Amino acid sequence: MLQEKALRHAAAGVPGEGKRPHAARPFMFISDLHLNEAIPHTVAAFERFIRVTADQADSVFILGDLFEYWIGDDMLDDPFVARMAALLYSLSERGIALYVMHGNRDFLMGRRFMKASGAIWLTDPIAIMAFGTRIALAHGDALCTEDHGYQLFRKFARNRLVQLLFLAWPLRWRRALAEKMRSKSEAGRLRPILPRYDVTARGVAALFKRSRAGTIIHGHTHRPARHEEPGGVRWVLPDWDLDHGKPRGGYLRVDAEGFRMMPLE
Repeated sequence: MLQEKALRHAAAGVPGEGKRPHAARPFMFISDLHLNEAIPHTVAAFERFIRVTADQADSVFILGDLFEYWIGDDMLDDPFVARMAALLYSLSERGIALYVMHGNRDFLMGRRFMKASGAIWLTDPIAIMAFGTRIALAHGDALCTEDHGYQLFRKFARNRLVQLLFLAWPLRWRRALAEKMRSKSEAGRLRPILPRYDVTARGVAALFKRSRAGTIIHGHTHRPARHEEPGGVRWVLPDWDLDHGKPRGGYLRVDAEGFRMMPLE
């Protein structure tokens, strides 16, 4: 069932406790950063986004795949991961709300990560109100309804018992499996994306209907665009990669003036 979220900071301009008034401050949406130590330029761009760009925001929404993979909250013992969590926590220290949704790479992020980063977890999908517009948020992988093999895997991997069994493995075993899956994914990164790996009209129409929203925002496909759909407008967020080939990245800014896809500063 699609849930609805009453955001901690309303776009009507009522500030949160201890937060400076910001009636016109925007919401910022990002996804698919795939953070890891092997992509230093992308990491640096993310650090600048959080420290500089996001300082203008009321709220920051990360709609999945923040990390290349997440194999359990004990990853926070890694210095790089701990640094990224501390960076995110700086948003709450500045009175900026942070909302995080699971992606297909990091759906095992749990309570320890949310606490360390100061994040509020969002279910996938979820409907919110922003500046008078009802918006459905999703990572996007569940909308790829023609990729039957992946959808079976997704259902299996999201089973809580399966997750508990996996998390009981030693960290080195989990990391070895994640690296193997990552290598397989990297091998196919430059291949043409087949239509069955994209979102489908059926999946999109179903989300418009369930959410009763006129706008959908999602990531996952790495095909940033604005689509006019029968049910409304669909925004696809860009992935971030400043370490391989032509730099990619950006964020969606939503404020009283509307929706704008913005480049990285």
